[in-house]
Amino acid sequence: MELVVLGAGGGWAGPGGAGCGYLLTANGFKLWVDLGSGTLANLQLHTALEEVDAVVVSHRHFDHFLDVYSFYLARWYASEQPPIPFFAPPGMFEHALQLEKDLPKAFRSTVVEPGQDFEAGPLRVRTAPMRHPVPTLGMRFESEGQVLAYSADTAPTEELVRLGRGADVLLAEATWIEMPSWADPIHMTATQAGQVAREAGVGRLVITHVWPTNPKDTVKERAAEAFGGSVALAAEGMRIAP
Repeated sequence: MELVVLGAGGGWAGPGGAGCGYLLTANGFKLWVDLGSGTLANLQLHTALEEVDAVVVSHRHFDHFLDVYSFYLARWYASEQPPIPFFAPPGMFEHALQLEKDLPKAFRSTVVEPGQDFEAGPLRVRTAPMRHPVPTLGMRFESEGQVLAYSADTAPTEELVRLGRGADVLLAEATWIEMPSWADPIHMTATQAGQVAREAGVGRLVITHVWPTNPKDTVKERAAEAFGGSVALAAEGMRIAP
């Protein structure tokens, strides 16, 4: 199993970056996880568009799915390829259909209730509800004894600790350095992401979805201090092998 970071922007991307998105490959099966703006362009640096076997969107906020529209054009108008599985929480596909009613020509929608397991090729995917304003899938990907957990967007929650328990890698958001006074508890700070990783007993922590104006060195330092283990910051093109 290998994960390639296609984009790691939190809210929006910094210069040369992209919104959240990842390419997860297991035994030749390619799953595109979150389709934030700019991730389709970066995806093509690693694989051909027609080689993507399925997509999964964690939730219906724009920075996690907008490239689904460009991908639809590439799959249907450019080549009329058959539809591929589109896994998403309740309401996501209907939300996307508001801008493009022909999406079913490219995707077969499968609604995944938070807490429901599903399979994508050789990947067994466990999910859990995250602490976010819309239905959001935290995900645990398992294949041949390797485990990668993904927080998607969330405030600290025991559901994420349970989902990440003993994972080789936890890919966790750390939108904030300090919680803004105006913000609701819907995202994590770097310290909170480190604490979750420590409580879950994961092997490595990879931080993603950092607010673009936050200093990356401070984010990494605070996450590492709270975790007490190996921490890396997700960046476009990074390869992660659990």
